[in-house]
Amino acid sequence: MFFKSMWLVNQVIKRIKQIHMTRLVDFSKQSIEKLPLQVVNSKEEGAKFVATIIADLIKEKEAQGKKTVLGLATGSSPILIYKELIRMHKEEGLSFKNVVTFNLDEYYPMSPECKQSYVKFMHENLFDHIDIPRENVHIPDGTVELPQMEGFCAEYEEKIKSFGGIDFQLLGIGRSGHIGFNEPGSAINSTTRLVKLDPVTIGDAAKDFGNKDAVPTKAITMGINTILSARRIVLAAWGKNKSLIVKKMIEGPVSSDVPASFLQLHNDVLVISDHDATAELSRNKAPWLYGMVNWTPKMIKRAVIWLSLKTGKPILKLTDEDYKSEGLTDLLAFYGKAYDLNIKVFGQIRDTITGWPGGKPGAFEKSRPERPEPAIKRSLVFSPHPDDDVISMGGTLLRLADQGHDVHVAYQTSGNIAVADDDALRFSTFAVDLLKSNDEESRKIEEEHQRLIQFLKNKKPEDVDTPFVKDIKRLIRQGEAQAACRFCGVKEENVHFLYLPFYETGEIRKKPMSEKDVQIVIDLLRKIQPHQIFAAGDLQDPHGTHEVCLQIILAALRKIKDDGDEWLKDCYVWLYRGAWQEWDIEDIEMAVPISPDELMRKRKAIFKHQSQKDFPVFPGKDRREFWQRAEDRNRATARLYDKLGLTEYEAIEAFVRYPIDDEESFLK
Repeated sequence: MFFKSMWLVNQVIKRIKQIHMTRLVDFSKQSIEKLPLQVVNSKEEGAKFVATIIADLIKEKEAQGKKTVLGLATGSSPILIYKELIRMHKEEGLSFKNVVTFNLDEYYPMSPECKQSYVKFMHENLFDHIDIPRENVHIPDGTVELPQMEGFCAEYEEKIKSFGGIDFQLLGIGRSGHIGFNEPGSAINSTTRLVKLDPVTIGDAAKDFGNKDAVPTKAITMGINTILSARRIVLAAWGKNKSLIVKKMIEGPVSSDVPASFLQLHNDVLVISDHDATAELSRNKAPWLYGMVNWTPKMIKRAVIWLSLKTGKPILKLTDEDYKSEGLTDLLAFYGKAYDLNIKVFGQIRDTITGWPGGKPGAFEKSRPERPEPAIKRSLVFSPHPDDDVISMGGTLLRLADQGHDVHVAYQTSGNIAVADDDALRFSTFAVDLLKSNDEESRKIEEEHQRLIQFLKNKKPEDVDTPFVKDIKRLIRQGEAQAACRFCGVKEENVHFLYLPFYETGEIRKKPMSEKDVQIVIDLLRKIQPHQIFAAGDLQDPHGTHEVCLQIILAALRKIKDDGDEWLKDCYVWLYRGAWQEWDIEDIEMAVPISPDELMRKRKAIFKHQSQKDFPVFPGKDRREFWQRAEDRNRATARLYDKLGLTEYEAIEAFVRYPIDDEESFLK
């Protein structure tokens, strides 16, 4: 039952990720897109698609008595592809005995035994699970001495040629536009060589090395010419964080500024992508410019918003001529004239705005986002990490508390890996100094403190914190969360720390969610029986914690629904964003205005999380502090409402409602 429920949970997660995507009909894009593109519903579906291509090639070559030469990639994109190939080997008898592989790259310098080495990556994710002969595996050697580097690279090229060249090259794409480690500026005639890594690439790799300073600044990589010499190329791109570079690669000119754009010169290449990674393509931003579309209410709303922003006119000032001149004549056929369409869409956007996120007592207009009754609601805010609540919806949290609602906050994970070692040492020293005495308990703490000092002194990037260190870091974040809740007016007894088991590995890589995780959330929900639930819907968290936390909440709600709990029938579920991304304006269903004073109060609530201030351990790709990101996103949302002709606000926090009672409509 648990796994059957999880299938639907995963479908919901996919829908949240692609919520602004729309199916297109008769779409003509040949003049816009310069690379063949296959869009799939999920990276899992895409992985099976690519793995099948590889498997068919292996079988075809084997039938001809020939070896298959594969060029392989590392990184997050190919992991699921390798997982599917392993499944095919174990369950369908796919053999790799006649396969020869050449990996694209390796960090330099890098020992093959190192946790971050691509040698270890390839063995853990593929080679150790299939029957490929070890002599058929070739990966650049990160231990080659610099004087021998040129010779090694030339030899790598010759080895590829000795096997007749690469039959199939698998690629991912970095945010800098690199393929392999061919960073911006790479020449089209480049071959295997030592390169300097782009700062963007180093920043993206920081999550694997613990911090940016631990990432090697160089790498050995196949060149652009080496890659383009492959007979067939498939590039896999997953996730919205790749959407901007995917647009440049597919729609932009061939340029060394975007090395992946050189793929436009190859005669047998395919880009396979999920919906998120294509979010910035013209086919999704303005499909009506290139062909017929299905004019759903969401698509109509998007088109009118697009037209308003493109023309620089508020919605109510758009004219028939504006629609005609920008390729939206077909839309007028449904309404006759711009006036009626403008009023309809303007009203839809206006009705999302409310200063009463818990519902305004006595206001029974059906257009309001929240119900007026009960006047005092039990509001449960789920926060994946101990600061996502105030970062993403701090203004709304303050408003709920100010308006007298019974606000609960549930922190799903400890967030302990995001605390700097120096902070752990500082707090441990404080505890020892505070408790100094001759009693046995103090001596035990002093002993643990000395062990902590020695551990941190010799700690390597790949080392997992000791239980004592993890406990200190957990308590640091717990104390910060409690301080923020006090500041926001949340009662002490309404602050819940769940410490979901999937997270507590001490490493960036987490365990899969389990029934135990779900049961912990079920128990809390049944204890509180909230009238409204707020949960994180910003799934671009680089470590994937937000997505797992949302999966757990949805699985818990589904179990409670199946069990027939009556309270759930009168519960609204709102999804927030803000820490890593924001909702597109056409998707917003509740917009909570934030005044200048409230925005400052929100900032102060975020400041309570001192361990994440100034230089957080995992800042992601955005170099701004979290309070800056949140304010910039909230102000940007308010500016969009202003440009569309709505009231001008200082900032706005936005929410999308998840209909637990009608999940099928959400998935459409």
